[in-house]
Formats: sequence, structure tokens, C-alpha cells
Amino acid sequence: VQLQASGGGLVQAGGSLRLSCTASGRTLTNHHVGWFRQAPGRDREFVSTISRGGLSTYYASFAKGRFIISRSNAANTVYLQMNNLKPEDTAVYYCATTVSVRFGQGRSGDYNDGGQGTQVTVSS
Repeated sequence: VQLQASGGGLVQAGGSLRLSCTASGRTLTNHHVGWFRQAPGRDREFVSTISRGGLSTYYASFAKGRFIISRSNAANTVYLQMNNLKPEDTAVYYCATTVSVRFGQGRSGDYNDGGQGTQVTVSS
């Protein structure tokens, strides 16, 4: 599934952004979808994931209470609402799919390569 993440930008600390993940030519309905991020000089890290039906969600500890993942299968889109952003949230954010039953563990190796990411920059 070819994915496209969008919605990034430059925001001040404490601000919000909503990222979107869409698939071109394929449906996301049958896939669990996760968000990952990668900051310069750092490994890609798990942010959040949502089950194919949207009933189960998982978050990295840094995302709990600030980020909300959701999906609209009708719109073939998965969203990541990011609130109270901090400078340390600055990274390129990617979405990726999986059918693995271990999707909630957020292991990058269980996910297919995401497409082009979107840059999120949080200024202090």
C-alpha cells in the first residue's frame, strides 16, 4: 500500500497539528495503521497505532494524553491529532501499515515501509 502522510508544518510549543495518512489506489480498511517518527540523528520510533476497525489504539508513553489517533475507513484516511506539541516532537512523521497481530507492540519491523513522511517542526 503506497501511503502519503500530510499535515505537518511549523508550530509553536503548545500548539496543535493534525496529520493525515492516505493510501493511493488501495484501501486501508484491511490494515492496522501506525505512525512513526524520526528526528535527525535518531532511530525511527513508534508514536501510535490503530486497529483496522478502529476499536483498539496504542500510544508511546510520550504520546499518551497529547496525541489522538483515529481513522475514517469511509475516507480511507488515518489521522493523528497532536496537541500540546513540544520542541522534542520535531521530526519527520510517517505512517505505515501492517496485518500483524502484534501491531500494538509498535515494532517497526512488523510494519511495511511507509511512504513519504511529513515534517513537523515545533519551535520553543
